[in-house]
Amino acid sequence: MNYLTLDIGGSSIKYAIVNKEGEFLEKGNAPAPKDGIDQFVSIIGDLYDKYKDNIVGMAISMPGAIDPDKGFAYTGGAYEYIKDMNIVEILQKRCPLPITIGNDAKCAANAEVGFGCLKDVDDAAVIILGTGIGGCIVQNGKVHIGKHFSSGEFSWMRTNGDDGNNFANTWCSLNGIAGLLQTVQEATHTDQVFNGKEIFEMANNGNPDVLAGLDKFCNRLAVQIYNLQALFDPEKIAIGGGISAQPLLLELTEKHIEEMYQTGLEFNSPISRPVVVACKYLNDANLIGAFYQHINTFKD
Repeated sequence: MNYLTLDIGGSSIKYAIVNKEGEFLEKGNAPAPKDGIDQFVSIIGDLYDKYKDNIVGMAISMPGAIDPDKGFAYTGGAYEYIKDMNIVEILQKRCPLPITIGNDAKCAANAEVGFGCLKDVDDAAVIILGTGIGGCIVQNGKVHIGKHFSSGEFSWMRTNGDDGNNFANTWCSLNGIAGLLQTVQEATHTDQVFNGKEIFEMANNGNPDVLAGLDKFCNRLAVQIYNLQALFDPEKIAIGGGISAQPLLLELTEKHIEEMYQTGLEFNSPISRPVVVACKYLNDANLIGAFYQHINTFKD
């Protein structure tokens, strides 16, 4: 009993054949369906044709505001042609088998809930650091979707009450990858543009200016983690995304969390110290989480 699971990203579709234990049997890539819904169906349909004799279901992770229960996409993120479409119904005309869809960040969280660092955790938050700030809230061991399917869209949280209408003061701008690059560039007083890999290489080698910029970035992250702790009181807060694999990121963030926690104690704050963990799954999180959502949808 195998499944086809797909992660529809901005530049490609990653896919895998997964057995019922969640183990990858085969992995590959397909072109991103940038030209419209017909191409979307065609590319996925070709993958279905290739594996249809060996699969019993299809699990899809994709960007946008998604109602996983109805298989409906209100938006499609970078795929602007996806708007108010029942993606499952559209695909099942071409691929007649059980299909589920889920928001990509929530699929990443499902990977941790099902098989990773949040397994057997009742209440948690997941922060995915990337171009923006994705994530979700976990309540009673399940990913919380929200009334309008936008729970966990942390990118849009405002960080400055005096200038809240300025996009530069959204969490996305402060802790997305562009925020990291800009903060380090300002700290190094140079016009040179570094990438994430270069930043952590220089920081790990002790470059004081880069370390100062990275420390500022991590302080901003710690502030929002502390806010989530105050708002929701989760048992754990998991950090994912490519840079979460860098030990220095968590080390500096933990330093600032501890400072805020100690300050809170001086004022008799009831807020518990946030317990921050790194996500287990990185590049394959969406594939694994989409599979977990699928098997739970059809477990009966």
